[in-house]
Amino acid sequence: MHIILLGPPGCGKGTQAKKIMEQQNIPQISTGDILRAAVRQQTPLGVEAKGFMDKGELVPDELVVRIVEERLREQDCQKGFILDGFPRTVAQAEALDQTGTVIDVAVNFEVPDDEILKRLSGRRTCRSCSAMYHVPFSPPQVAGICDKCQGELYQRDDDKEETIKNRLAVYNRQTEPLIQWYAEKNKLRSIRGLGSIDDIYIQICDVLNNL
Repeated sequence: MHIILLGPPGCGKGTQAKKIMEQQNIPQISTGDILRAAVRQQTPLGVEAKGFMDKGELVPDELVVRIVEERLREQDCQKGFILDGFPRTVAQAEALDQTGTVIDVAVNFEVPDDEILKRLSGRRTCRSCSAMYHVPFSPPQVAGICDKCQGELYQRDDDKEETIKNRLAVYNRQTEPLIQWYAEKNKLRSIRGLGSIDDIYIQICDVLNNL
């Protein structure tokens, strides 16, 4: 099964992708994770991508498409995959089509902007092990200290309020047209991205079971 998860940053795509991955036994392909790894490792691609990510802008299509194409050729993707964070533009969707990849469904998470702002601005990341916390929802035992490795927690540049608002503006301008694009292909299924993780997952299961 080839699944795409659509929705604004912080809508819960990554969390739900992991649940789908366990149920379907197919890999989650998160371009965000791949890009952040490249940034940490200071690869040429990572250095180039960091400038865009720090400003809350989308990494250019040609960089992202190159990463995803390489990933889809790996052995674990032969039985299916979950694309989390790709495609983000119609141009990327068209590029994916040109690879001959057939998408079964694009699941669209609908979450209001004010909820996204609350979710993302509270996130904190460990500088040492990259563990994630959330100030109101999932705080560490000691403020500012990672429970796992006692590393320092910090707020990523792309989780600051001004950057989040810019990310949402970029999403609305460049990514929302994908909703119409997949709707016209009868591949789009929208769900309400509010409530508990399990509530949202039940909606996704209903979608997948009715394909």
